[in-house]
Amino acid sequence: MAAFAEGTPCWVDVSLPDLEAGKRFYGELFGWTFGRAAGAERGHYTEAFSDGKRVAGLVAKRDGRMPTVWGVYFATADAVALSRRIREAGGQLVREPVAVGRSGVMAQAADPAGAVFGLWQAGDEAGFEKKGLPGSFCWTEVYTRDKARVDPFYESVFGFRGVDVPGADVPADVPGADVSGGGDSGVDFRMWFPADAAPGAAGAAPGAAGAVGGRSVITDAFPAELPGHFLSYFSVADCDRTSGTAVRLGGRITAPPFDIASGRMAVLVDNQGASFAVLEERTAEETAETEAAEAPNAPNAPEAPLTESAPESVSESESGSEPESGRKRRLGWKRT
Repeated sequence: MAAFAEGTPCWVDVSLPDLEAGKRFYGELFGWTFGRAAGAERGHYTEAFSDGKRVAGLVAKRDGRMPTVWGVYFATADAVALSRRIREAGGQLVREPVAVGRSGVMAQAADPAGAVFGLWQAGDEAGFEKKGLPGSFCWTEVYTRDKARVDPFYESVFGFRGVDVPGADVPADVPGADVSGGGDSGVDFRMWFPADAAPGAAGAAPGAAGAVGGRSVITDAFPAELPGHFLSYFSVADCDRTSGTAVRLGGRITAPPFDIASGRMAVLVDNQGASFAVLEERTAEETAETEAAEAPNAPNAPEAPLTESAPESVSESESGSEPESGRKRRLGWKRT
């Protein structure tokens, strides 16, 4: 795959206590195969392949106190210059830029609210060779408690154009709903687009045309100890089947399969505790049919359908799960 544009998610990897157990889990779940592991000094870093194309990395944790978690990397042409912008914008460097052989230069940073992400300056390897197809990465979003600092951070550091997705009305009796102003509340979700993206390009689903990623707000529907974090999604052909397979392999389901505007998704935890989401995307024809059926004046439309306007889910990589009602609130479920 060609080099990625600045700020585009270009790689994901997972840090695990047991690398071999991780290979067995993801090998069967996504049909991945694996390359030769690097040496102990690199945590036996192992690349995963789907249909012979590079899709992700697995690495053994060097310290048991480190989180078991999926991490996402954003592409950059100059990791040193980007690191400087991150500091100037209020972020921190977790790991300074370092060359990874001839493959490229990597670094790790944290936004002003603590969500950690990676940087990748391509050398011989640009990142994903397969993306947005079953068995590969398709979307990422950051969860934060401080959007006032986080939104301008990402938009200044990467030059993203932020577009708020119109929030759905949420009944006041939903646990965690913000009703401080009285009446109903709304979903707070923002999508990021490249600075040169056409105005009005925002959609209501992971992977909306041209979108780089999304931002959601951590509310009191989440566990109090849940920190800022990124949640990465993988495309699958059958969300329900994949979820069942994850459980059979020793994983857990934290958000059972449910429909959103772009298809059907679930949030899962692998057999070692790393959280991720899976998304079965609708075809363009299926999306058009669904929109037509849910239109207010459509024949035989249900009387009070639940619709979705801002797709999200919760990462459990560093905390517990969330109530179903809270999850629906974040996802923009509303009554029309």
